[in-house]
Amino acid sequence: MELRTLRYFVAVAEELHFGRAAVRLRMTQPPLSRAIKQLEADLGCVLLLRSPTGVALTPAGVLLHEEACALLAQADRMRERVAELAGPVTLTVGTLADSAEAFGTRLAAAYREHHPAARILIRESDLTDPTAGLRAGLVDVALTRAPFDDTGIATRTLRSERVGVVLRTDDPLAQRDSLRLADLAGRRWFRFPDGTDPVWHAYWTGSADDGRRRDGPVVRTARECLQSVLWNGTVGLMPLGHDLPEGLTVVPLTDMAPSRFVIAWRTADAGPLIRSFVRIAESVHRGTDRFPTGRAV
Repeated sequence: MELRTLRYFVAVAEELHFGRAAVRLRMTQPPLSRAIKQLEADLGCVLLLRSPTGVALTPAGVLLHEEACALLAQADRMRERVAELAGPVTLTVGTLADSAEAFGTRLAAAYREHHPAARILIRESDLTDPTAGLRAGLVDVALTRAPFDDTGIATRTLRSERVGVVLRTDDPLAQRDSLRLADLAGRRWFRFPDGTDPVWHAYWTGSADDGRRRDGPVVRTARECLQSVLWNGTVGLMPLGHDLPEGLTVVPLTDMAPSRFVIAWRTADAGPLIRSFVRIAESVHRGTDRFPTGRAV
C-alpha cells in the first residue's frame, strides 16, 4: 500500500466525489478511479458506495480515512524532521504588497513553533507580479491574491473577499449603495504596466473580455493605486474591508467575482516543508492550534 494511493483515497473521502477529488489532486479521473479500485482489491473490502451523484464511505472507508490521515501526517512529520536534522533549512515566502500582513504575524509564530530550526526569508512583491516571485523561482511559496495565470502553480484558498470600486468621496457615484461594472463605462481606470499577468490585469482593471486595455495612469503598488484615484479621479478595484485614506471611499460591485486570498506553490516543487507550510497556514486561518492531518497537497 503506497502513501500516494492513501493520499488519493483521502481526497476522494473528503470530497465525496471522484471528479472533485481529481481536480484537487490535479489529475484525471480514470487513473484515480483505477487506483481506488485496486486499493479495495488489495484490502478485500468495499471502501466507497458509488452513485451517479458521488460517493459515500462504508464503515471500512471511514476507518481507513481516519488511519490514512494519521499515517500521512506521521510520514510528513518524519520527512520534515529528517530534512531539518540534515542541516539548516531555508524557506523563502513571497507576499504581495501588504495583503498578508496581519495573517503573516500569526502564521510566523505557528510556523516557528513547528519548525524552530527553519530559516524563513520574506520577499515582498508589488502588484506587477501576482505570484510574488513564485513563477520566476525567487520564492518557494507565496501568500497572494487570485486570479492569475496558474499554469504550473497550485493554490489553496484561505478566504474570499467581496470587491468594490475605489472612488473619491466627491465622485457622483460615491453615494451609491452598490454599483455594476456597466456603471463605470467611460471612466478612466488605473492600469498595470505592459507585460503584467493578463488574467490578473483584466480582473483588477475591469477590462473587457476582448483583450482591450484600459486607458489610464500606470501603477505598481497599492499606494499608487489609491493616489491615482485621489489625484486624478480615476477608478479601480480593491477588496472591501480595508482602510482607505481620507477623501476616498469604496462602493461594492455586485457583478464581480470575489478576490481570493490564497497560498500558492509550484506543482513540481511541493516538498515536505512546503506541504507543512500550507497545512499550518490553513490551520492558522481557521483559528485553531490543531496541526491539520492527512489532506493531500
